[in-house]
Amino acid sequence: MSIQKRVPIVGSNKAAHALTGTGTIDPNVIIEVTVRIRRKKSIEEKLKTGGLISHSSYEKAFGTAQRDVEKVELFAHQYQLSTVDIDLARRSLTLSGSVSNMESAFGVKLSGSTDFEGKPIRVREGEIFIPANLKNIIEGVFGLDNRPIARPMFKVSPNAGRATPAIPAATTFTADQLAKIYNFPTGFDGKGQTVAILEFGGGYQTTDLVNYFKGLNINPPQIKSVSVDNGQNLPTTPQSADTEVMLDIEVVGAVAPAANLVVYFAPNSDQGFLDAITKAIHDKHNKPSVLSISWGSAEVNWTSQAMTSMNEAFKSASLLGVTVCIASGDSGSADSIDDGKAHVNFPASSPYVLACGGTSLQVNGNAIVSEVVWHDSDSSATGGGVSEIFPKPAYQNNANVPVSVNTGFVGRGVPDVAADADPATGYKVLVDGQPSVVGGTSAVAPLYAGLVARLNQQKGKPSGFINPVIYANPSLARDITVGNNDTTADNKGYTAGPGWDACTGLGVISKF
Repeated sequence: MSIQKRVPIVGSNKAAHALTGTGTIDPNVIIEVTVRIRRKKSIEEKLKTGGLISHSSYEKAFGTAQRDVEKVELFAHQYQLSTVDIDLARRSLTLSGSVSNMESAFGVKLSGSTDFEGKPIRVREGEIFIPANLKNIIEGVFGLDNRPIARPMFKVSPNAGRATPAIPAATTFTADQLAKIYNFPTGFDGKGQTVAILEFGGGYQTTDLVNYFKGLNINPPQIKSVSVDNGQNLPTTPQSADTEVMLDIEVVGAVAPAANLVVYFAPNSDQGFLDAITKAIHDKHNKPSVLSISWGSAEVNWTSQAMTSMNEAFKSASLLGVTVCIASGDSGSADSIDDGKAHVNFPASSPYVLACGGTSLQVNGNAIVSEVVWHDSDSSATGGGVSEIFPKPAYQNNANVPVSVNTGFVGRGVPDVAADADPATGYKVLVDGQPSVVGGTSAVAPLYAGLVARLNQQKGKPSGFINPVIYANPSLARDITVGNNDTTADNKGYTAGPGWDACTGLGVISKF
């Protein structure tokens, strides 16, 4: 094999991991990686001119070129890596090979460790290297390191419905009740729409869903699960990620019961996350018109190559007419990073998604008495802030988004919209046979996904990328002006006020 000049993949640098155990890994273990390959041509001009295109037209115009795939394959096969799958629309080449051959091919050293649950994982440190002649062809390599990257954005209420002198009982809701309170368009149930839900752990039990929707006098939605990178529907206990899975399904299903729900299960890694997004967006069979994601992590936890590839995927979604709704986080302005700085959650910080923040809602019957920023403790509040990665998009030019409180960067403001997320005024769900009340922006993303399914049915066409529309018409939202989301040690948070703010965005969509 000839020696080839190597260059690092831009943005592939990975921070060290605190190894547990010996750190050794069997060099003969077979693993799979996803190689992300460049587009045939830039998508930017089409994004400017607007208009939707079909899946086949997208692949033809903006997928990857077969000749580029063949160049990457030629390199990979020199290191005894085999081709598992090629998807030109997703711009993904899946390769399989031994740990030893992967290390040689990509110039990395893999080590064994365990995650927070004690499960074995692979980790690496530093950059990924590729031949110089592939520098402009390969945009990223995912799966060498498979440490968990995201967390679900839900909060279980410990006190909902239990009145004490110190904690008066708050009203809790089912999602169909919230749809009425928020005046979602009536006479529509999502018929003809498909909502994709991404999950990176946990699972659902059909008997739970039958019982839950029977209790609401709603016909259970049609649900299908799709395996991505060997991810599976694996329900365990109510204290697990099952809560996230059931919350997502039960919220969307209560708001849009006639919609088809497709749940994509993938491993909790940057490879799993990227592959689930691209699988759902480019699913020619199920063709989702809405995508709901309630998992994420602070921007500083992701590699640049991961954020870039996922953001590019969301650009694709906008051309294909897929509205992407993502939870903005449940740990306030710190976003679970204990460094005194403000952080925003990714992928909610992508400029091509609808970032969903949280409120605390009080009602009298179906009438709203008050609605303020959700912030119930030093570490429990709606996520929101200003991106340190993505510049402020044009649609936010008149939204008075502040600069980053950390660096002064003129970034994308998060969130865009909001709805009830306080666990004390949360959502009634059924998880592994146990009733519970759950909050967090995890509930807001599927709530808006259900709303968009209704709107798509009402209009007879997909809403697609709706951010420019709602920012051009801010009166569509009911402004939330009270509260803050500061959870940092250095008071680097944000306060609600008139107009857009980094707690609840434009507010709660109230006009349709």
